[in-house]
Amino acid sequence: MIEIATESGSVNAGPPTVRQRSERWEKARAIVGVGTGNGIEYFDWTVYATFAAFFAPQFFHTGSAVSDLLASFGVFAVGFVARPFGGLLFGWLSDRRGRKLSMTLAVGLAAIGSLVIGLTPTHQTIGVAAAVVLVVARLAQGVAHGGELPSAQTYIVEFAPTARRGLWSSLIYISNTTGVVVGTLLGALLTTTLSSEQMADWGWRVPFLLGGVLGLFVLWMRSRMSETEVYEESGDETAKQSMWQLFLAHRRQVFQILFFTVGGTVVYYVWAVSAPAYAIAVRGIDPSGALWAGVGANLVLIASLPFWGALSDRIGRKPVLYIGNVGIAALLFPLNAMIGHSAVTLFVAMAIALFVMGAILSVMPAMMAELFPTGLRAAGVGVPYSIGVAAFGGTAAYVQTFFADRGTPELFEWYALALVAVSIAALITIPETRGRDLASQT
Repeated sequence: MIEIATESGSVNAGPPTVRQRSERWEKARAIVGVGTGNGIEYFDWTVYATFAAFFAPQFFHTGSAVSDLLASFGVFAVGFVARPFGGLLFGWLSDRRGRKLSMTLAVGLAAIGSLVIGLTPTHQTIGVAAAVVLVVARLAQGVAHGGELPSAQTYIVEFAPTARRGLWSSLIYISNTTGVVVGTLLGALLTTTLSSEQMADWGWRVPFLLGGVLGLFVLWMRSRMSETEVYEESGDETAKQSMWQLFLAHRRQVFQILFFTVGGTVVYYVWAVSAPAYAIAVRGIDPSGALWAGVGANLVLIASLPFWGALSDRIGRKPVLYIGNVGIAALLFPLNAMIGHSAVTLFVAMAIALFVMGAILSVMPAMMAELFPTGLRAAGVGVPYSIGVAAFGGTAAYVQTFFADRGTPELFEWYALALVAVSIAALITIPETRGRDLASQT
């Protein structure tokens, strides 16, 4: 649970003052607004991967279930291509016009993309135009998602008390993973209650339509949030600074984030997002069992995040990040071998992987935001992070399925291990950022 008390942690003997009640309300509204919106965007993003095995034949008539899945994952990757543009656009907007405005517009665009996917006719009705509409909608969601995460994490890190910034930053992946869990849970419920024919006909549309409607509600919610004090106090100084000059001055941090991102993003999207769909299509695990395994494992991840975030506030960001990266590198091959063809072993492997991954996911938002000044905090994180996620996270499910289809699934594990090694090398060069004064960053 995220702490919303004052930074000193003191408890007043008397009733709270009007100012204290107002501050607590603002903090609660910040947590709910950021968390709900971030969760909805990850719900929209995740249900595509979760339901890919069901709607792929409706859009891609290749005659092979694996080939249809590969085509749908190809469109999944196309959405990631747009993320760096979203990171730049919404990052610029966040750094020049405010975190609140950027987050509000991002969640609105994502909601529209989700509604379009949910209403798109299938190949049988409009032919190849169905795939074209799907690609356009995914591109829109990619732009929105590329701007959502850096804007949201910048907002929450700037809002947090300095001594609890690691704990507060864990909200980002608590909400992200909640979106993943809800999307996967909805998949499990639908596959349990609907027939295969019903799932292929209309069941897969339900989560996209639901995500779109909820996203529009969050747009209204975020429009009522306040701006962060750190951003407001930066005032005209932030507006006067050239973003490109700031990028040049902080190019070392930009490359550090890019290379640090590549390993974790592959492991995250394979284990937290696409593992159930891969288990259904390639390993032959029962769809309902695989999706329930995904729900349980992601609940383990959610429970681990505040622990890792609070630990980073005590011992520093880098020790916790080393635990996550080195730990997942050591476990990649054993956990993959553990899965077999059982939903139970799929759950156990996913739960272990995601608990260890929690050490990276909980701390990463705070560490990245602490590297940059106010005038570049969102764009400085958003652009390199989105490039890393687009190039490696967005293609992870496709690459994994491609190697499996060629009969060499172990090659993907070596690929992931090499990228985690790159992340560890980048981490060595990153300074400890715990306790930095965000307002004094230059």
